Amino acid sequence: MSAFAQTPEWIWHHANPAGAGDTAFFRREFNVGFQPSFARITAVGDDAIAVHLNGREVARAVDWKKPVVIDVTADVRSGPNLLAVRGHNAAAGAAAVLVKLEIRSPNNSALFVVTDTTWTASPGEAPGWQTPGFAASDWKPAVSLGLLGAAPWGNVLGVPQATPAESLVVPPGFKAELLKSADATEGSWICMAIDGQGRFVVSPEKEEVPLLRITLGADGRVARTERLDTPIRAAMGLLWARDSLYVNGRGPKGVGLYRLVDANHDDRFGADEVHLLKNFEGDNEHGYHAVRLGPDQSLWVMNGNHTKVPPGIAPDSPLQNFAEDLLLPRLWDPNGHAKGILAPGGHLLKTDPDGRRWELFCGGFRNAYDFDFDPDGEAFTFDSDMEWDVGAPWYRPTRIDHCVSGGEYGWRSGSGKWPVHYPDSLPGNLDIGLSSPTGVRFGTRSNFPPRYRDALFACDWNYGKIFAVHLRPEGASYTGSFETFVAGKPLAVTSLEFGRDGAMYFVIGGWKLQSGLYRVRYDGPRVAEPIVGPAEAAERRIAAEQRALRHRLEAFHGKKDPAATDVAWPHLGSPDRWVRFAARVAVESQEVALWQRRALDETRVDASINALLALARTADKPAQPALLAALGRLADQTLTGPQSLDALRVLQVCLARMGRPDPSACDAIVAALSSLYPAKSADMNRELSQLLVFLDAPDAVAKTLAWMASAPTQEEQMHGAHVLRTARSGWTPERRRTYFSWFNHALRDFKGGNSFDKYLVAIRRDALAQLDEQQRADVASIVENRAAVPPPAAPPRAFVREWTLAALEPDLSAVGRGRSFARGKEAFEAARCLACHRLGTTGGSIGPDLTGIAGRFARRDILESILVPSKVISDRYQTFVVTTRDGEDIGGTVAEETEQTLVLVVDPLTQRRQEIAKTDIRTRSISKLSQMPEALLDTLAKDEILDLLAYLEADGKPDAAVYRAK
Repeated sequence: MSAFAQTPEWIWHHANPAGAGDTAFFRREFNVGFQPSFARITAVGDDAIAVHLNGREVARAVDWKKPVVIDVTADVRSGPNLLAVRGHNAAAGAAAVLVKLEIRSPNNSALFVVTDTTWTASPGEAPGWQTPGFAASDWKPAVSLGLLGAAPWGNVLGVPQATPAESLVVPPGFKAELLKSADATEGSWICMAIDGQGRFVVSPEKEEVPLLRITLGADGRVARTERLDTPIRAAMGLLWARDSLYVNGRGPKGVGLYRLVDANHDDRFGADEVHLLKNFEGDNEHGYHAVRLGPDQSLWVMNGNHTKVPPGIAPDSPLQNFAEDLLLPRLWDPNGHAKGILAPGGHLLKTDPDGRRWELFCGGFRNAYDFDFDPDGEAFTFDSDMEWDVGAPWYRPTRIDHCVSGGEYGWRSGSGKWPVHYPDSLPGNLDIGLSSPTGVRFGTRSNFPPRYRDALFACDWNYGKIFAVHLRPEGASYTGSFETFVAGKPLAVTSLEFGRDGAMYFVIGGWKLQSGLYRVRYDGPRVAEPIVGPAEAAERRIAAEQRALRHRLEAFHGKKDPAATDVAWPHLGSPDRWVRFAARVAVESQEVALWQRRALDETRVDASINALLALARTADKPAQPALLAALGRLADQTLTGPQSLDALRVLQVCLARMGRPDPSACDAIVAALSSLYPAKSADMNRELSQLLVFLDAPDAVAKTLAWMASAPTQEEQMHGAHVLRTARSGWTPERRRTYFSWFNHALRDFKGGNSFDKYLVAIRRDALAQLDEQQRADVASIVENRAAVPPPAAPPRAFVREWTLAALEPDLSAVGRGRSFARGKEAFEAARCLACHRLGTTGGSIGPDLTGIAGRFARRDILESILVPSKVISDRYQTFVVTTRDGEDIGGTVAEETEQTLVLVVDPLTQRRQEIAKTDIRTRSISKLSQMPEALLDTLAKDEILDLLAYLEADGKPDAAVYRAK
């Protein structure tokens, strides 16, 4: 079977085109294990259908475009039942019938009987064929002509269905199956767990819909779907452990981690069986996330970067002493995202089963949604990028991160993100690229072949993929590669698990998208375990020893131990970055007075760098002169490129945490650094430019402008411009003209994400703010305000009609083939989509990026989001309505906010801002209206709208399949 439960198939008694007058008969026996409280049948036939239930005709339809829906509660009984169908084809061509019977129990669990290949079929009518007890021994299995939604019929029931399993791409030997499509009452699913009885607990995203529990029968079909009317909703973390359901969600005592215990054994969770373990301050897409059971039987909780570290964290937690550690002022995201959010950003917590003791394990993530442990007990996550930063020097791609004790992964808001070479952070193990990370799970519990059983599976919501990540040990951590394991359009994957049968199960949903439950199982030939040769075995043994060493060092993290410094110190100079990091955190956990002298006297280069880094992070200002002197002695030695970068970072942390030293020390540092700048390395130039501008080096401006002129990438040039915006010394009129002229070139020629152009404008704005009136006048003719100019209006078009979803949905199947690229592009421009949305490398940054939209949204969803833009508004695009004390309503997005003022962008196209004193604000609320206007399609003809949808599905590429002949 390819589809189960709620997804009916079009069936007939053969696969060939039917002749005029062709008739077919179908039967399906089924059992109901409860007393039905409600039953409804939906039926349609091409060209006609008659449906019998337990021997009585209950439904008849004569138009394949007009299904009938009949209440048959009185006809369904507990125990054996029979559905019998007669289909008739009036004209030669396509012929099929489609039936869906929904039966509900008194507790609202559901049973569905749908047409599929389990039905039997016959071309001839026999007496009693529609009654129970009829001998149908010579009837054959029905032939499936496609799932609901298949051509030429389309989705005639008007009920959204999850993406058909047949359209998913999986590796050879694997089979994907759609087990259930969510109905309109079941919400859009964002999280899933498997309980102690092997049942799926699913969380819809909105508070209006409770948790759901889905039970599979012995045949692998969905046997029951029921609501768990608990007071916990909108969970993004679910875990079954210790006979309890742990839920990270919104509950009666606010957002937080709850433990649900079925104390009275009624298979439900009453209000008195819900226990709050910890409140979290943070919500929505970047808030509370996954909860997992660790190999140590502790509970582990991942929270996104909009969630504050909760109070009551154990003082001996592994992650301590974190700070922004930025030398120059950052730029907050000009679109307002994550403004004001500070370290540690996204973080991983650890607690006991009752939530009594909480530790902060590691942090510095952006918005990791999920994580899992490998067979060795190592934790891994799939962290998100800030796609609006694409093209900027601080952009970080999505990546697989190895989550270790005390780990700092370097996310900082806005332009403050750390580069991967900073020694006070840990790098990603594998960059994935543009994607939207959601669920992750190791295949350890699967019955997949060894290559996939050992893989980490990582979900990409944005582009509709599940990656198989193949990690291999490297030193005390891992490196790896990845491949696409499952792909579909749309396939907004949110969560996955492995069942008792060894198969993968995953759900799709989020943003009110159509949800579904899928299974991927392996039914290919048996694959032998790989043979491990002597060389590989030796590599594995060495890697295991390095990991064991790292774990011994991690045992000292956050703990005062007289043995810690002596044990850790030799490993500050380890050639393994992960061991060096663990050793430094162990040293930092001890009283600084016990090891400060040792750090200043250390002579091994790598050990000295890491010891001085620990000192810069923990010591007070009085230690700065000795620390700088030790760094100076280090600079006298011949350092490798990575050692030079690490030493510069130690200097940065020293200055960021302890402040500027005395003028003579500043002059000495400037003299030493200026001789190195510009360097051949882009990374060296990045760090040298920051330090020299911070220290007011007289030649910093001239040298940075020279570097910008020769730098081969836009990222390097933009970094130089970003640094120079705060430079106070070394300017001449000619240098200012050169600097401000660069922005005209960058705004015209450079490409990036939604915030890219606005970052350029913000850098220029800060630089202009440094000028006096005369200096500003000198560059006025150079400064172009391109980003503030709205795109030219499209030529006016005549009103066609007020389009609705009902008017266009029947034609959506026509989007798939034979569309016009030119007409779609013209419609895209006529609707002014590019003014606000990016598609590929062009477009605006006001609304969501449309690139890859077909990977997460079905055609119906795309169309509905255009017609009804306020139905779903992402957190990132929320607008606010401020009512002033004199009764004026002002709407817009937050651009800046201080204790005294609020600045709103009130016109997204021109970026016009309005500043409001907070003393003048009476109320402030989130607007329920999208910035996107309605009626954008009302000047387009139907075919133009269909071509527009095809253009979006094709990502604006003219060679896509939607433009091929029908």
